[in-house]
Amino acid sequence: MLRLSKKADYALMAMKHLAQSSSTTSTIAREIEEQYDIPIELMAKVLQRLVRIGLLASTQGTRGGYTLGRPPASISVADVIEAIDGPFTVTACSTEKNDCEQYSKCSVRDPLWQIRERIAAALGTVTLAEIAAENVSSPVSVSRAAVLHNART
Repeated sequence: MLRLSKKADYALMAMKHLAQSSSTTSTIAREIEEQYDIPIELMAKVLQRLVRIGLLASTQGTRGGYTLGRPPASISVADVIEAIDGPFTVTACSTEKNDCEQYSKCSVRDPLWQIRERIAAALGTVTLAEIAAENVSSPVSVSRAAVLHNART
């Protein structure tokens, strides 16, 4: 089963929240943490990572907080997941390293890599703008929304 890490899920939830917020105002981590019941320390780490990657911008001070670093239509689900979890993989040998003792004899490595590419491409086509437009009133897990979107297309 393919599954996002909790950090990636939280990152998507925060990004959706920010995409639905006014683009002229900043949002503090505590606001996101309180709305979605995410531990504040973990939320802060996730947001800081997204700032380092450039998906979010951070402003210090009394009116400080977080805003999207780019327009929501130019941020994909894949961008957010990779910012938090690194490159997407489906098997232990998904990297080109030769760490597996079955590597040279494996009959499913190449097909699994092709599947990985298809999944990554699908996640790359779903934008934050699309996710933010879905069910605006309910704080549903964004990863679930992405799966539902891909199932329809």
